[in-house]
Amino acid sequence: MPDQWRAVRFTDESRFSLQSDSRRYLIWREPGTRYHPSNIGERDAYGGGSVCVWGGISLGGRTDLHVFPSGTVNAQAYRDNILDAYVRPYAGAIGDDFLLQDDNARLHRARIVDDYLQQETIQRMERPARSPDLNPNEYVWDALERRIATLNPPPQTLATLCKELIDRIIDSITHRCMCCITSRVDHTPY
Repeated sequence: MPDQWRAVRFTDESRFSLQSDSRRYLIWREPGTRYHPSNIGERDAYGGGSVCVWGGISLGGRTDLHVFPSGTVNAQAYRDNILDAYVRPYAGAIGDDFLLQDDNARLHRARIVDDYLQQETIQRMERPARSPDLNPNEYVWDALERRIATLNPPPQTLATLCKELIDRIIDSITHRCMCCITSRVDHTPY
C-alpha cells in the first residue's frame, strides 16, 4: 500500500517565527528592579523575526527548503521559483505516474500556475479545501518547529532534522485517509 504514495510530491509553505507570536512578555519581578538587566529583553522594533519557506516531501526524499527572500510568495514567484525549479525536474524523473499535492491556497490556483502545470503536463492530486490533516507537510512543519524550539544550540542544517520524520509521516497517510473517510466530518485522531 505505501508504494501508491511513491509518485506523490507533497508541497507546502510555512512561516517560522523567531519571536513570540504575541510579542508580549509577562515578567514577574521584585519591586524596584524594573531596569535590572535580567528583566530586560531585546526585540526587533520593526517586526522581523520570521521566515517564509517552501518544502516538498515524498517517500524516500525531500527538497531543500526554499526561503522566500521577500518573506512572502505570490503566484509568479511560486511558478518560477518552485514549480519550475523543484517540481518540474522531479516530475520528469518520476514520469507519467507523478502527482503534485499542494493545498488550495489562492496562489496555487492562479491562472499562471494552472497554465504552467498544464503546459508541463503535471497532474495535481485533488484535495478537499481546509483539510490540513491530509497534507503530511503540516505535520513536518509542526514537528520541525517543536524540535527546533527544544534544541540548544540550534541545528546547523534543517536536513539533519527532517529525513526520518518525513518518511514516517508519509507512511501513515493511508491510515490518515481512512480516518478521514470514517469520521466523515468529525475530527480525526491526528
